[in-house]
Amino acid sequence: MRSKCSGSLPRRQSSVAVPVGEPGSVLERAQIPERVEMVLAAGAGAVLPLAFAPFDWFWIAPLSYAALFYLWRDARPGRAFGLGFVYGFASLLTGLYWIYISVHDFGLLPVPISLLMTLALPAVLALYVAAAGWIAARWFTTTGAWAWLGVLPALFVLCEWCRGWVATGFGWLSAGYSQTDSWLMGYAPVVGVYGMSWLVVLSSGALVAVIVGRMRQRLTALAALLIVFGSAFLLSTQRWTVPEEASLSVALVQGAVPQTLKYVPGQIPVMIERYRALTESTHGEQLVIWPEAAIPELYENVAKPLAAIAREIGARGSTLMLGILKAYPQTRSFQNAVITLTSPPNLYVKRHLVPFGEYYPVPEFMRGWLRLMNLPSTDAAPGMADPPPLALLGERIAVTICYEDLFGAEQRHYLPAATLFVNVSNDAWFGDSIAPHQHLQIARLRAAETGRYWLRATNTGISAVIDPRGNVVERLPQFEPGVLTAAVRGYTGLTPYARWGNWPVVLGALLVLALQLATTKLTMRPRT
Repeated sequence: MRSKCSGSLPRRQSSVAVPVGEPGSVLERAQIPERVEMVLAAGAGAVLPLAFAPFDWFWIAPLSYAALFYLWRDARPGRAFGLGFVYGFASLLTGLYWIYISVHDFGLLPVPISLLMTLALPAVLALYVAAAGWIAARWFTTTGAWAWLGVLPALFVLCEWCRGWVATGFGWLSAGYSQTDSWLMGYAPVVGVYGMSWLVVLSSGALVAVIVGRMRQRLTALAALLIVFGSAFLLSTQRWTVPEEASLSVALVQGAVPQTLKYVPGQIPVMIERYRALTESTHGEQLVIWPEAAIPELYENVAKPLAAIAREIGARGSTLMLGILKAYPQTRSFQNAVITLTSPPNLYVKRHLVPFGEYYPVPEFMRGWLRLMNLPSTDAAPGMADPPPLALLGERIAVTICYEDLFGAEQRHYLPAATLFVNVSNDAWFGDSIAPHQHLQIARLRAAETGRYWLRATNTGISAVIDPRGNVVERLPQFEPGVLTAAVRGYTGLTPYARWGNWPVVLGALLVLALQLATTKLTMRPRT
């Protein structure tokens, strides 16, 4: 509240005793009006997506989070929640604006519903950022070395981890993904994306300490930065997995069928012919991969022409793997699948379905309304929870479909058996936006986490071959039909992340918070 006498804002009180005014201290600062703080939080959040693909200005991420930590200093719980929500909403809205393209331009939903969905997802996800600030301000501290280097990074990464699995999870734009082209990528096979997120926000806290802390805090922060980035450089030289002697020649076929034509009646024969012609241009590569739902029809309805193509390329020594839909008679539904046209065929069925895309978590009475709105009212059927890798051409191939590669922990069950990963996707749903670039960046981090090659076959791009260190070896331009050929090797062995998953990060963050409580001997009075 404003003072009735002077109109000035009273100084916010910290939840712990923080000495100020000592030599070298810059903790005291002019009070920033609350409205200005909200604007600053929104601005700092809005620029965060520039740290991710396709911009790849990775250095923006620690600066952006540092601005949030700065604004959280001495904030009361409600204020910290509000600042965190505004920051999170701004960053996720600018980073996920392509939702509107998907649901309106291609999903053909009315503008009001499209806008509601585009705003609703960032708003829900922003609650995780807000929760981190609220918890810190109420039960811990938002000021001082413990806050900047311990409490805030630990709480932030715990909330981000929860965002990745609660209510099916959506970890898109997690902080760690911003660092695929920085030294911090060396941590990917050790601690995974959430460990990298922790290090990003730890760096942010260190920046705050350097700018506004006392001399001892500055020195501690500089030492932390030196350890983080020095260790990252050393880890980047390590090899955690071992290549097999034999190589595998692969061809990724990108049909570049516009999404506006994918479901037009009469287009199925045209698409089959396009993919047949592109596949014919291959030169006997051992494995030919078509993208997700390359032919958007039930496999049972197009089995004959696909079998003819398989026989044609089989005569040249090639095996076809393709994404397609499959009937699921048990529920009169369908499944999103990958099939290898071998004898017998290998089958993988997508298991992590997209809410409101492949299934609708709504009561039965609402499905009539969905039909009236010309929306899908039948859910796709998921596959088995932990399928084994496909044994093919001397390799053991782990398959993911579309955004399943967002869930790194779910892929650990494939290891150490899997020697190679394949992801098929249809990012045409997002048009010429930043989403396909972000999706490729996610796959790059999965490759580094698992220490395996990842092959991405997509409908309109970005099809790519990614090496076990997360580097893009080859890629096709977007929206152009083509075939990407490469020779890859299967890899064996386990990275530390593949062995332990996210638990070291989660337990480490909880330990930091427990130490904070222990050092204060639970004497801190919760603020309201």
